[in-house]
Amino acid sequence: MNATALPDAPPEAAAGHLPRDGALAITGWGTVCSLAIGAEEFSAAVTEGRSGLRDVTGMFEDEDLPAAEACAMPDFRVRDHLGRKGTSFFDRSTSLALVGCSLALDDTDLAVGDDNRERVGIVLGTTAGSIRATGEYSRETLVQDRPYLVNPMLFPNTVMNCAAGQAAIRHRLKGVNATVAGGQLAGLSALRYARNLIRRDYADALLVGSVEEFSPHTAWGTHHLYADDDGRAPVGEGSAVFVVEDAAAVHRAGRLPDAEVLAVEVGTYAPADGRPEAGDRGRPGAAEGLATCIARALERAGAAPSEVWAVASGESGVEHRDAVERRGIEAALGTTAERLRVKRSTGECHSASGSLQIAALLGRHRIDPALDGRLSVVTSCSPDGAVGAAVLRGWHRARRDHRG
Repeated sequence: MNATALPDAPPEAAAGHLPRDGALAITGWGTVCSLAIGAEEFSAAVTEGRSGLRDVTGMFEDEDLPAAEACAMPDFRVRDHLGRKGTSFFDRSTSLALVGCSLALDDTDLAVGDDNRERVGIVLGTTAGSIRATGEYSRETLVQDRPYLVNPMLFPNTVMNCAAGQAAIRHRLKGVNATVAGGQLAGLSALRYARNLIRRDYADALLVGSVEEFSPHTAWGTHHLYADDDGRAPVGEGSAVFVVEDAAAVHRAGRLPDAEVLAVEVGTYAPADGRPEAGDRGRPGAAEGLATCIARALERAGAAPSEVWAVASGESGVEHRDAVERRGIEAALGTTAERLRVKRSTGECHSASGSLQIAALLGRHRIDPALDGRLSVVTSCSPDGAVGAAVLRGWHRARRDHRG
């Protein structure tokens, strides 16, 4: 990731910074992916430009994969992180999400106890839950004698909100519990949903993020869908989870966040031919729609395009999709901001991608004080023309740990 000249620090970056009305504070976060597990290691890996590509030969005993390498974790076992109790029947999506939630809670200075757990909840983004678990349970109902030989312990994994529910049970969080199905936009959509919940006083704090598992189903599906795109990112998996709170409340408590989420905007600009390059019947195309989302997000954040130091984009090496995202970003921001193409390191993590993009920006901020108070943008585009953008302001972690 190439460095670029930074714009002048805005006044808000000074010691007396006051959060913008309606902003969310990110007070802790965790990641689980082939690149790194945990915020500290992920921050270092992103800054150094490491690759998460791994040999996945034999990862699934009797099932072939379309490629010998992927951004997956063949050695990941949930019991290594959470112990054996209660984890035996977790599907992979649930396992990844729960470890991400645990890491985020370990990383925050928010104390969750009996006095506030009723006001702490979870919002997780996904595409369709665990596709592998759903497929295997459906197969059981076809090849086994029903109902006696169909394993009932597998059924909860077929429910899309399994991961969010299990995370709440494990961490005894009694607040809002929601699952947002959003595909590529799952991370941004979950963050937007969480913002609305906190603004409307349904929660004081939320674990927010998204998850995607690696399986033969996702590997082969992606392979067939983009077989002609030789430069595409390898398939990946992972989760990223953030502890978010009302920024004004965090400030009043004298706490210092890792970042503030100033705005999240989404929209749909799907054309009739299934490719989001152009509009349909007078509607704007996805590139124009993304530019509109970015501009709207910056306006809500009270910021100018010239203040943005970096864009973490969802570009994946699929040229016709990447061209849309590039045009939208350049139309709204020009070409001076540094571009973080996160999928080059994490792979194509589908519904987890947006959250990992946010984590990549937080990772850069965590270890580099020169970026304190700088604005960054996260963008995402789905194959059907849905687009989204978020505006963040971040700080380095030592500032919080040393309160100075």
